[in-house]
Amino acid sequence: MKTKILSGVVLGLLLLVVAACVPITPLAPDVSSETAETPAPAEENVQAGAAMAVSIEGLTGQVGRGGQLYDEWWVVTGADAPADDHPLWAQQSNNTRSGADTWRCKECHGWDYLGNEGAYASGSHMTGFPGVLSAQSKSDDELVAALTGGTNADHDFSAMLDPQALADIVAFIHEGPVDDRDYIDYTTKTPLNADIDYGMVWFENICSECHGPEGTDLNFGSAEEPEYIGTIATENPQEFLHKAHFGQPGSDPEMPITFEDYGWSIEDVVNILSYAQTLPTGSE
Repeated sequence: MKTKILSGVVLGLLLLVVAACVPITPLAPDVSSETAETPAPAEENVQAGAAMAVSIEGLTGQVGRGGQLYDEWWVVTGADAPADDHPLWAQQSNNTRSGADTWRCKECHGWDYLGNEGAYASGSHMTGFPGVLSAQSKSDDELVAALTGGTNADHDFSAMLDPQALADIVAFIHEGPVDDRDYIDYTTKTPLNADIDYGMVWFENICSECHGPEGTDLNFGSAEEPEYIGTIATENPQEFLHKAHFGQPGSDPEMPITFEDYGWSIEDVVNILSYAQTLPTGSE
């Protein structure tokens, strides 16, 4: 657990950057048993996730909420989706998306937080903008300045994100991102050092409750081009890791922030990814 006290930023309030829950890898379930029980997080893991936020001057930075803001901040805050392009969007011409998509942190900085050094270094999502992983060493003041136009006037979210949301994003940048290259082979898009049997038990006993046994109960695409869990896991494993860890903004039922709610480590999510890649995709 670490805290940093800021001075003179964001309406004079003090921001807290909280430490992320220390990854605790639960014991692997007995996958050889036909009566394997639902893997339950250890009680101390859940408590660690709940206690990770410590308040200073009444303002708390929540890493998990910051991860969802990174995805679609207007869904989390209840704001209207932006209609116009982000002011910085005109600095690139490769990514032809428009409107609200251009305001998603992930669209510029990537699901893997690596920006122009990661999965979005090429392809239709390429913007050339840097990632946020390299910003983890920056101070809270520096990150707030970057988010409120202090570093670049065109990168100003102060009118859209209140101090609480800014605190959440700062906390997320410091403690949420991992280097996906340690967990995914970017050439084959397959997970590294994963236990597929472990992932199968966790998916079947937890994830399938909402997504179904084959991951097809919720379609994130369209009727013509369905996007199931298997689709996301196979085509965009970096997105899978982020959403499996931080949840889906605005989902109903609410998707858990698994490292907070269950005490899952990134290794647990990688195991589930390995099994999810065996599930049906929209092309099947």
